[in-house]
Amino acid sequence: MSITRKIPVPKGINVGVRNATQTTMLSVLGNPRESYTDKDQPVTNERLKAMLVTRSIGPLRVTGLGPALDSLDRIVAEIRAEHPEVHAGLGTAGMLCVRLVRGSTKSISNHAWGTAIDLTLNGQLDTWGDGTVQDGLARIAPIFNRHGWYWGAGFRTEDAMHFECGEDLVRSWHADRLLVGAEAGDPPEGTVLAIGDRGPEVRRLQATLARFQADLAVDGDFGPATRAALIAFQAKHGLQADGVAGPATLGALGLA
Repeated sequence: MSITRKIPVPKGINVGVRNATQTTMLSVLGNPRESYTDKDQPVTNERLKAMLVTRSIGPLRVTGLGPALDSLDRIVAEIRAEHPEVHAGLGTAGMLCVRLVRGSTKSISNHAWGTAIDLTLNGQLDTWGDGTVQDGLARIAPIFNRHGWYWGAGFRTEDAMHFECGEDLVRSWHADRLLVGAEAGDPPEGTVLAIGDRGPEVRRLQATLARFQADLAVDGDFGPATRAALIAFQAKHGLQADGVAGPATLGALGLA
């Protein structure tokens, strides 16, 4: 069976894994640079730059954040043991890429911190946004999930080639002092969702806000419309109307 055969997105993906929020990444590692476009640009954050490493991991040659590469090394070893046919065809379209999320004007890609990787199978990239995934990627996604990586097939626009270090993995690096020298500060207390975030937690936030503002799109992308709906809810309920969904606001929404 070809590892590049296309299949529907499997059910039950990313169970127990959250994609890392912009607030956590910026709090812990700082901003990779001062401004972004949809094109790759150099890292200007010297602390972050010092933690970036280039090395070979199995068949992959990548540049990324040191702890992310250590985790990826363990993942690739398990792929080799459990799915040798996928390992034999494994390649990459890159890891470090300092840009915005494709199609966004607000979201910094996790590639910008060197904590995400795009994979190829037999030299082929999975087609972005077509709602199907390469069979080989579906086979190895549970291994990435076990190690705290979020699979991009779970985003609103399916991005199955993409795997990124999840929220709890990034927080564990901070707790275990694996980011000494690169850290900008402590992660926020509890979940904090803000403009630029995306994924299932944003979708749940939007679905709850939509009870108060019926025309709000529940698309998993925290953009200006979500921020405006959140500010309106906060103002109405006596919360700080800053358009950021922190513990107090999430608690008021029944999402804490």
